Amino acid sequence: MTAEQEISAWRPRVAGVVEVFHARFTEHSYPMHVHDSWTLLIVDDGAVRYDLDRHEHGTPGHVVSLLPPDVPHNGSPATAGGFRKRVVYLDRAQLDDSLIAPAVDGPDLVDSVLRHRIGRLHTALAHRGEELEAESRLAFIAERLRGHLSPRLTNGPGGPSAPGRSIARNLRELLDARVVDGITLEEAAGLVHAHPTHLVRAFTAEFGIAPHQYLTARRVDRARGLLLEGRPAGDVARATGFYDQSHLTRHFKRVVGTAPGRYARRGAN
Repeated sequence: MTAEQEISAWRPRVAGVVEVFHARFTEHSYPMHVHDSWTLLIVDDGAVRYDLDRHEHGTPGHVVSLLPPDVPHNGSPATAGGFRKRVVYLDRAQLDDSLIAPAVDGPDLVDSVLRHRIGRLHTALAHRGEELEAESRLAFIAERLRGHLSPRLTNGPGGPSAPGRSIARNLRELLDARVVDGITLEEAAGLVHAHPTHLVRAFTAEFGIAPHQYLTARRVDRARGLLLEGRPAGDVARATGFYDQSHLTRHFKRVVGTAPGRYARRGAN
């Protein structure tokens, strides 16, 4: 039996929304990857399990999951029949970066009102001409999300960062600045002032993903946006740091679950 999947992706003209992504997967599992945006996830059928910050979580139908930017996560079906999900990727400016840590500590929210509002937001986002309604609904959703996360903030002084953590964060900043051009491990080690082996080990320990996987995920995330703008896959590959279109296709399909060309066509519908 072949794996079944349905994917629809688009970028609406709604301030604060980077992408809308609807999908049904029976077998596809997402590898560890990252986004530059907030991931607001609801599941309509089945359930999703995922790892975030080396802790296992799950999203059944009554739960809203909010995954923060820059933090690697994966995803796979938690039920035999797979899952059907709806995702809104929110511009990171919608929620302050200070809320990233509280979201990592508790990404799964049991809130029936929030769940209902997100469903209504998806309905508005699916219809052109309803941008004002979508923006209004998003404003109330963001307010409710802040209400969940803000009480978890702590004002206590933070201790000094461990050397390995500082090295890992310096490398992440370097990779973020070199998404398209890329960088060799030797060059990165020289700039961060660490042995290459220690550099990889520190990064993986801090973020749960190897440096090369992080860079590839960043490129795929950037490619999604360009494809939704209607740019050809070959141009997108070159603009996001992939060697050629086949290189993009291989990694894009592994992360997103479909080829760039099919993703772009579905997004245009």
